[in-house]
Amino acid sequence: MNPRSQWQGWLLVAPAVLLLIAFTHYPAVATLWHSFFSNATADRPSAFVGAANYQGMVEDPVFWASLRNNIWFALVTVPASIALAIVMALFVNARLPGKAFLRLAYFTPTVLPMIAVANIWLFFYTPQYGLIAQLLSPLGVAPPNWLGDKSTALGAMIVVAIWKEAGFFMIFYLAALQQISPSLGEAAALEGASRSQYFWRVLFPLLMPTTIFVLVNALINAVRMVDHIIVMTKGGPDNASSLLLYHIYQVGFSFWDPAYAAALTVVVLVILATIALVKFSYLDKRAHYQ
Repeated sequence: MNPRSQWQGWLLVAPAVLLLIAFTHYPAVATLWHSFFSNATADRPSAFVGAANYQGMVEDPVFWASLRNNIWFALVTVPASIALAIVMALFVNARLPGKAFLRLAYFTPTVLPMIAVANIWLFFYTPQYGLIAQLLSPLGVAPPNWLGDKSTALGAMIVVAIWKEAGFFMIFYLAALQQISPSLGEAAALEGASRSQYFWRVLFPLLMPTTIFVLVNALINAVRMVDHIIVMTKGGPDNASSLLLYHIYQVGFSFWDPAYAAALTVVVLVILATIALVKFSYLDKRAHYQ
C-alpha cells in the first residue's frame, strides 16, 4: 500500500480516535486508578488504599440490593422489549391502512424526553386520582400504591422502560424486515409452511444480526437507567427500585464519596465489557449476515 494513502487513512480516522480516547478510554482508566485511592479533603490529600473501596462494596447492602434489582430489571425489560418490538415491526410492515400513523404512534414514546416520560407515568401511577386508579375505581378495584410499595415499585419501573424502548427497537426490526425479499415468504407458502414456521425458520434467523445489535443496546440501557428512578422513586421504597447507576449517582453526588463511586463504576464497566465479550465471541457466530 502507498505510504501516502496510509497517512491519509490515519488522518481521516484521527478525530474519531482522539474523541474515543478522550471520552471513553481515558475516563475508564482514570476511574480505575481513582478507585484505589481515598477521597481528598481540604487538609488531607488522596492516599492509596488498595482494594479498600472494593471491600466496602462487598459489605454494602445497598450495592447488593441495587445489583439484584438491576439483574431482575434486565431479565424482564430486555426480552420483553425485543419481543414487543418484533411484534410491532411485523404488524406495521404488513399491508394495512393507516400503517404510517401506527408507526408514528409506536415510535412516539422514543422521541419524548426521559423526564417527560417519567412525569407522564407518575400521573398514571398516582394513587386515588391517577389514570390507572380512575380506570379501576368503577370496577371496584383498589389499586396499590405502585411506586410506594416495595412489591410493585420495581415492576412499575420495568413497565415504563419497556414502553419507552420497544418503539425505538421496532425501527431497527422494521428496517431489517424491509430488506428481506418477499419471495422467501411466497416460497415458504408454496411449500406449505405455516406463518409460525416461516417466522421461526426463515424470518427470525435472518433477523439475528438486528437482534444482536438490539440485545446489546437493550442490556446497556438496562444498566444505565437512572433518569426515571430519580424522578419517580429515588430508589425507594427501602431501595426496592434502586439500580446500579442510581446508586453510583447517590454515592458520588449526594454522599460526596467519589472514590467509592469510582469503584462502583468499575464494576459497571466490567459488566458492560462482559456483555460485549459475549456478543463478539458467541452471538456473532450464530448470526446469518447477508
